[in-house]
Amino acid sequence: MKIGMNMLLWTNHVTEEHFGIIDTLKETGFNGIELFLGEGDESHYTKLGNHFTDIGMGVTAVGSLSPEQNIASENKDYREAGLERLKWTIDVAAAANVEVICGPFHSTFAFFTRKPPTMDEKKWSAEMLRKAAEYASGSNIILAPEAVNRFECYLYNTMQDLKTMVELVDHPNLGAMYDTHHSNIEEKNQEQAIKTIAPYLKHVHISENDRGTPGSGQVDFNSAFKGLRDIDYDGWLTIEAFSTVIPEFANAINVWRDYSPSEEIYTKGFQLIKEGMKK
Repeated sequence: MKIGMNMLLWTNHVTEEHFGIIDTLKETGFNGIELFLGEGDESHYTKLGNHFTDIGMGVTAVGSLSPEQNIASENKDYREAGLERLKWTIDVAAAANVEVICGPFHSTFAFFTRKPPTMDEKKWSAEMLRKAAEYASGSNIILAPEAVNRFECYLYNTMQDLKTMVELVDHPNLGAMYDTHHSNIEEKNQEQAIKTIAPYLKHVHISENDRGTPGSGQVDFNSAFKGLRDIDYDGWLTIEAFSTVIPEFANAINVWRDYSPSEEIYTKGFQLIKEGMKK
């Protein structure tokens, strides 16, 4: 088991200015951090990766697609653009020594057709994900798409949905991720949902229902941790929480207030994971 912290609590673009935060996370006991891959070039991420290696911090990452890069779109040009964006994401991730790229990149976040998903959309998405996974294999990176709640996505909402997607793609470099926040909305039971996706589970986000301090809200973490223990999960457990510190990003994800102090989020969240996985 490895415990990580998503840097989106502080920034959507990690630079040397944030090394102090990362040092503090290291001192707290975290094994690694998670980057949002939105801008920058390979040289920038190489510098970051070298620093993280030097201090013994592992790295995972989050990727996303714009509406013009939607790989589930009927527009072939958009699908091809999305594949190129995923290849860019993989390239900069490799430069930063990233192990897993997660996120709702099976389609475009918060994009809706106002209709239920179609099999064509899922096939288009799977086709491009398979190509992206093959590209990722060259860098030994695992892609772990995320099922997102119905208010932020219409294509894949549940672990059963996600299982179907992974099996449709059928590539060893593509698995799935589990997020306690989204599952709190979409699933009937956290433990059972984890067991549904267990054969393909490559990454986990520990996130409260309000995106504040894990363990302070309504998510049934006892059920989630039991499910993870029962399947002998030994991958990343990464805390994901948000704030208003970057207005543009906060607006994009509908964050209108600060939910908890940042220090409380990462210290209490860390302890929650340590204690929850020991029981």
